[in-house]
Amino acid sequence: MSSTQTPLKLSVANLQALDRLNNPLLRMSESVLVLGAGELGLSMVEALAKSPKRHQTRISVLLRQATLDSAAPEKKRLIQRIRALGANLEAADVVNASVAQLAAIFSRFDTIVSCNGMGLPSGTQVKLLEAVLEANVKRYFPWQFGMDYDLVGKGSSQDLFDEQLEVRNRLRAQSQVNWIIVSTGLFMSFLFLAEFGVVDLKEKTVRGLGTWDNRITLTTPVDIGRVTADVVLDPQEIKSQVVYTAGDTISYGELADLLDEHFQIKFRRELWDLQELRSQMEKDPNTMVKYRDTFAQGRGVAWDKEKTENYLREIEVTDVKAYLRGMNMDV
Repeated sequence: MSSTQTPLKLSVANLQALDRLNNPLLRMSESVLVLGAGELGLSMVEALAKSPKRHQTRISVLLRQATLDSAAPEKKRLIQRIRALGANLEAADVVNASVAQLAAIFSRFDTIVSCNGMGLPSGTQVKLLEAVLEANVKRYFPWQFGMDYDLVGKGSSQDLFDEQLEVRNRLRAQSQVNWIIVSTGLFMSFLFLAEFGVVDLKEKTVRGLGTWDNRITLTTPVDIGRVTADVVLDPQEIKSQVVYTAGDTISYGELADLLDEHFQIKFRRELWDLQELRSQMEKDPNTMVKYRDTFAQGRGVAWDKEKTENYLREIEVTDVKAYLRGMNMDV
């Protein structure tokens, strides 16, 4: 008498998990090198180290030798924190090292995540890309944690963005390295820098850039780290493309209303329209003025949360309202 076996039923999640196990492009990385350990880099390392999807992935952090050797208490604390997370340390100065020197280090890793862009001289991001290509790294997350530079376009007020566009163009022109760009909008903390000019808590002033209806996308560095780490460890078919995060996407008018509501006072509202910002550019085209003018154009600086990886993956993130609560301060 023959017995019939009940067919095995697999859920969609089971099938996707099996696919990731059998498809090398979807499998988690075996080794990840994070470049830099500033605010974003450290958030990235912590998210990778603490992710339940980490499994056997080895994490390393690239720092300057001077940082590793420093006797300064804050540098020592940084090194201890990285080591406590189970991450290894590599030494190189991305500004002064040659492409060949960087490639020799990069070639030992499956995935490179570049978190050192702020304040580096022009040409550094292109050099890092050249080292990645020479090393034939499997996957590269370049320093593109910001605007959608494709939409911002070439020749914007912020000239550093042109180099970001060049990196994108060169990545798209090759097929040997899988690349993932994570567009995050502005770091949320940046919005509250008085020097940026949008929110001045001391002066109880909020300013709109371009128009009060212009929108801006914001994500905290911690959330950028969490979402990017999830993509690193579980790419879910993401390959050679741009993806997005958003803690919040908000208009300057909505931001002003939130400030009034949170602090229970009326903030002074001032509009810096395109004419005002052109005047600022003519007087003193410093970095902050260039950023303001770029955001005022309203291109490539905001997107709906529904298209983001944090929304699609159901990762909870901090919006402006929650960020204000976390600041725990009065004005």
